[in-house]
Amino acid sequence: MSQGRLNEIDLMRFVAALAVVFFHYAFRGVAADDMSLMGYPALAPVARYGFLGVQLFFMISGFVILMTAARGSLRAFVVSRVVRLYPAFWACCTLTVLVTLAIGGTRFSVTLPQYLANMTMMSEFIGVESIDGVYWSLFVEIRFYAMVALLLVLGRIHQAPAFMVAWLLASLALTLFPVEALRRLLATDSAAYFVAGAACYLMWSNGPSRGRVAMLLASWTLAVFQTARWVPQFEAHYGTTLDMRVLVAIISAFFVAMLLVSLRLTGAFGARRWVALGALTYPLYLLHQNIGFMLFNLAWPANTHVVFWGTLALVLVASHAVHVLVERRHAARFKAWAEAAWDGGVRLAGRVRAYALAKYPTAP
Repeated sequence: MSQGRLNEIDLMRFVAALAVVFFHYAFRGVAADDMSLMGYPALAPVARYGFLGVQLFFMISGFVILMTAARGSLRAFVVSRVVRLYPAFWACCTLTVLVTLAIGGTRFSVTLPQYLANMTMMSEFIGVESIDGVYWSLFVEIRFYAMVALLLVLGRIHQAPAFMVAWLLASLALTLFPVEALRRLLATDSAAYFVAGAACYLMWSNGPSRGRVAMLLASWTLAVFQTARWVPQFEAHYGTTLDMRVLVAIISAFFVAMLLVSLRLTGAFGARRWVALGALTYPLYLLHQNIGFMLFNLAWPANTHVVFWGTLALVLVASHAVHVLVERRHAARFKAWAEAAWDGGVRLAGRVRAYALAKYPTAP
């Protein structure tokens, strides 16, 4: 494990993505919302817990985003997020649209205004339906990025631990006494996982302390408490039952895994490079759901095993192609464009400010 890259994080990302893929393909598509004609009953009893993979993503983001922001540079933070998120998103969103137009049938459709709004990655914030339902987690991530960016703007990134504790307390309060607008704004249902990841980063970078361990334990407690509260809604929507003991065990396993990373105790997992798997994760997450369901519906009622595993193989190949042809090939160019756009925006803001001061010299 090096200071530049934590190998085990790549593996954990891939495991989280696969969990979500199996949740959708083997269970979610046929369980509710009439999205797929085909499920995979052999895996459904286990796959129904795969939605928790998104929570592991949030924990990893808490770790990685705080690591990125720790340098204290707003410019570097924003550029890194834009370069990381947008190129692959544009490619995957466009590919999903093309497949939808080709084989979407009656279940999946898309319009040009919807596509253009989605390409901004701000569709939820402007009231436009996402082209693929998995994009919901990106909007949660963006809220977290905005909070971290605000700390950078205020020059308070060194006070991130205090902010994280306040976020946990606010999330608990809004869980007990919900105000929907505030819950959405503060992403309270996901805060425990982001804070847990941040606490693990602080332990990884500065060593464990009572405060950091307490933050991690408080995050675990809130995560389990919130899960217990919304399980009945999940069960009612999907017509299934979940074992709370299994949920707690999975959530606890996530926390233990991240704690081992923070204490540098991952052994062979940390020593081995998992970059190739980590590189597949983001495109795989963005591509798999609707495209997979459309392929299931197109192939139905062909051999379930062939369709299921063939579709999984296809989206893995497509994810690799997006990484190689878009992310890896054009990374330097996208970064240069993002930096130029940031610097141009800063210069423009400076000129506007200078003009305002010249025109209204007595303004505050």
